[in-house]
Amino acid sequence: EGPPGVAKTLISNALAHALGISYNRIQFTPDTAPSHIAGETIYRMGEPVFLRGPVFTNLLLADEINRTPPRTQAALLEAMQERQVTVDGATHYLPMPFLVIATQNPYEHEGVHELPESQLDRFLFKVEMDYGDVEQEQAMLRLPHSGLAPDLLGEIKPLMSATTLVRAQREVDSTEVPDEVVRYVVAVVRRTRELPEISLGASPRAAIHLMTAAKANARLLGRSSVTVEDVRHMGKAVLQHRVLVERGSAADAIATALEASP
Repeated sequence: EGPPGVAKTLISNALAHALGISYNRIQFTPDTAPSHIAGETIYRMGEPVFLRGPVFTNLLLADEINRTPPRTQAALLEAMQERQVTVDGATHYLPMPFLVIATQNPYEHEGVHELPESQLDRFLFKVEMDYGDVEQEQAMLRLPHSGLAPDLLGEIKPLMSATTLVRAQREVDSTEVPDEVVRYVVAVVRRTRELPEISLGASPRAAIHLMTAAKANARLLGRSSVTVEDVRHMGKAVLQHRVLVERGSAADAIATALEASP
C-alpha cells in the first residue's frame, strides 16, 4: 500500500523475475468482471472450451484492487484460499506455486471499494511503501532509463525456479517450532481480541500465517528452529491489516499485543 509512483508494480514484476516464475498483472477498474480474472467458457463448433484468465500463473499482481467492485474482488477469494477456480460448474486447478500481490492507493477515496475483512485476512503481509529520502531519489534518477521507465528488469537474473521455490516452501514448513513459540503466537493473537482499542481481533488464520512467516524468517537467517524474536519481527506486517481499531493506529495496537508473555 502506498502512493502512486513508488514502484509497487515494479517490485512485484522484479520479484517474479528473481524467482524465475510466470507473472501476470490485472489492472483493476470499476468495470473489471470476475471472468476477466478466472476466464470463461466459449463454444467452438458446438463444443465448450475454457479460456484461462490471467489468474493461471505463478505470481498474480492485482493492481489497485480497491478500484473494482466487491463481486470482482471476491472472485480472487477461491483462488487465494483453494488454489482453484470454478467456472460454469467446472473446477480448474491453478499452477503451483501460486502467489498473489495486491496494490492499493490509500489516498484515493472516490469510486473505491475497501476490501472486506474476509479478504484482507487471506493476505499474509501488508507492506506499506512511501517516498524515499533525498539520496534514494537522486540515485533513482541516475539509473538507466528507457523513455520514462527505469530499464531494470532485464538486469535481474533468476535465482530460483518454480520447482526450487516449491522445495523452499516445503523446507520452511519443516522448520521446528518450540512449545514456547507456539504459546507466544497464541498469546499475541488472543491479546489482539482483548485490547480495548481493537474492536475486531486477529483470527485463527492469522495465527497460522504469523507462525509461517516466523518460520520463513528463521530460515532466511540460517536457522532450522523458530524463536520468539522471529515472531516479533514479523508481527506488524502479518497482523496490522487483520484488526479493526476504535482509536489510535493498528501498528501501535499490534506493538502492544506483541508485548504479551508466552
